[in-house]
Amino acid sequence: MPLSLLQLVIAAIAAWLAIGALGLVRPRHLPFISRALFPAGAAVGLALAVVAFLGIGPLPQATVLPIGLPDLPFHLRLDSLSAFFLLLLGAAGSAISLFSVGYFRSSEGTAPGVICFQYHAFLASMALVLVADDAYAFMVAWESMALASYFLVTTEHRIPEIRHAGFLYLLIAHVGAIGILLCFGVLQGGSGDYTFGSMRSMILTGAWPSAAFFLALFGFGAKAGLVPMHIWLPEAHPAAPSPVSALMSGIMLKTAIYGLLRVTFDLLNGQLWWWGVVALSLGLVTALFGVIFAAVQTDMKRLLAYSSIENIGIIVAGIGLTILFKAYGKTLLAAITLTAVLYHTLNHAFFKSLLFLATGSVLHATKERSLGKLGGLIHRMPWVAWLALVGTLAIAGLPPLNGFVSEWLLLQAFLFTPSLPQSFVNMLVPVAAAALVLAVALAAYVMVKFYGVIFLGQPREPNLAYAKDAGLFERCALVWLALGCVLLGLFPVNVIAMLDPINTMLIGSTAGHAITDNWLLLAPISADRSSYSPLIVLVVIAAMVLLTIQVVHRFYHGRVRTADPWDCGFPLQTPRMQDSAEGFGQPIRQVFEPFFRIERHLPSPFDAAPVYSLKADDHWWYWLYLPIARSADFVARLVGRIQQGRISVYLTYSFFTLLTLLFFVR
Repeated sequence: MPLSLLQLVIAAIAAWLAIGALGLVRPRHLPFISRALFPAGAAVGLALAVVAFLGIGPLPQATVLPIGLPDLPFHLRLDSLSAFFLLLLGAAGSAISLFSVGYFRSSEGTAPGVICFQYHAFLASMALVLVADDAYAFMVAWESMALASYFLVTTEHRIPEIRHAGFLYLLIAHVGAIGILLCFGVLQGGSGDYTFGSMRSMILTGAWPSAAFFLALFGFGAKAGLVPMHIWLPEAHPAAPSPVSALMSGIMLKTAIYGLLRVTFDLLNGQLWWWGVVALSLGLVTALFGVIFAAVQTDMKRLLAYSSIENIGIIVAGIGLTILFKAYGKTLLAAITLTAVLYHTLNHAFFKSLLFLATGSVLHATKERSLGKLGGLIHRMPWVAWLALVGTLAIAGLPPLNGFVSEWLLLQAFLFTPSLPQSFVNMLVPVAAAALVLAVALAAYVMVKFYGVIFLGQPREPNLAYAKDAGLFERCALVWLALGCVLLGLFPVNVIAMLDPINTMLIGSTAGHAITDNWLLLAPISADRSSYSPLIVLVVIAAMVLLTIQVVHRFYHGRVRTADPWDCGFPLQTPRMQDSAEGFGQPIRQVFEPFFRIERHLPSPFDAAPVYSLKADDHWWYWLYLPIARSADFVARLVGRIQQGRISVYLTYSFFTLLTLLFFVR
């Protein structure tokens, strides 16, 4: 009897756990771990992607696993929404696993076999989150995912800053988990049945639906990195190994998006328009905050971490707009907006994983992640440079790559917004559209800085001359992700056709108007109003490039003259003459100075070795988190006074506690 798709997903989860366990058998045998186990994990991811692709569209499949507590078995379910996110996990995870073959070294702080176990347990727990069909299984998988990723973040645990980043991440993850647990408590409505099937049939009244939604927004927003719960993200990503950063940013953040979509459109029976306003506003604030902070970063991994905050903000803003449209009965626009959300979720998994892996190659080759010490690597690392260029153009939203399609679809949803019953909302939507355009434009600016400082110009340090290009497995992984960016950009109509079953499941409508009889043309509403053909754009770009080459050869007869570029007459061309990361970020820092808590160190004219430094900190750390930490420390000191270390004092406490209990019992 053939296995069902859900059974194959369970088999993939079990296979990842088995591969991780094998890593513990010989924890320090690097060739076995890197050449056998990680490729096996990549193969499992690829197989999971195929199974998940087949699972988008058919009727849901459900099963109950006889594991867990006696009265709380694991309920699992595979439907179109979970299948889509499993496809994202398998497709991007397989490339990251392939990259890990050549990345991890014996010199890492944790033994390679232990890293292998944590890595594959992380993959398995994310997959289990996506198929869990009750609150118990979901929370077990969610916490397993948090613990596995914590240990991966603290791989170099001997460094105090990395331990601090890991603790901060684990703290915010558990605070968010409390919100999710309370959300499930509200959704079960006092029935005592925590299966998602029971929650779907539960009709909540009064303020309870709003309580469930905002608990979900808080809990999943903490994991996704929404402002002000974002504080862990720019700390954890630079601390983690690059493949782990790619997994966390490209995939783990999407499990939070999955949870928010699951609760909002599946487990809750209705949506209120003002939920959408809150989510839209919060998403746009997060997007602008992330991109502004990304523009002033001098650490390449922190820059990408803040860029992830920006992209998550765009996705949540799209979810907010979807809620608005669905609440007002605009199901076609809701389907188009949800399509843009899902499309951007998939796109971000590919281009952000590609960029994090590229920075991993740069970090291994140069031992540097500071932008001020890089430059000119396109000559030393051409494979990494050209493939990273694909990810850079994609995340910048340039056609015909994938980032443009999802952002263009979301902008069309804003522009096609009809007159809505609430005048406040009608005034908000144009402002939100302008904020979205500003965030996208600043993202392109940030990526010019990222790519230009790292790969172009002259090397800023002498040791960059010894940098070596990525190895074979790393190149294959980068090619796989870059190819995904290209294909997702060139064939949007096919991708939207794949996403339509999810629209039918969550919205009750399809984005069918975006799929015309001409598969070359993407038209969200109608071809007369707005349309886009990526293949035509690609042909035009290629034709212009070829025409330019032919014109140059015709006029110059194939002769090439090499000369130094004009430099305003200045005779010295050194790396100090080219734009630095600080120079790129200076205009943004000046325009948006209220966003930053800036600390400057200005040297004295009499300093023998003057040093100028500038640090742009996050206000939220000082406004919210430090006061909480100081309050907790104050309470802890008060409670600590109870611990006298003397048995007579403790017996006195017990005696007075007993007297108090006897007084109230009588």
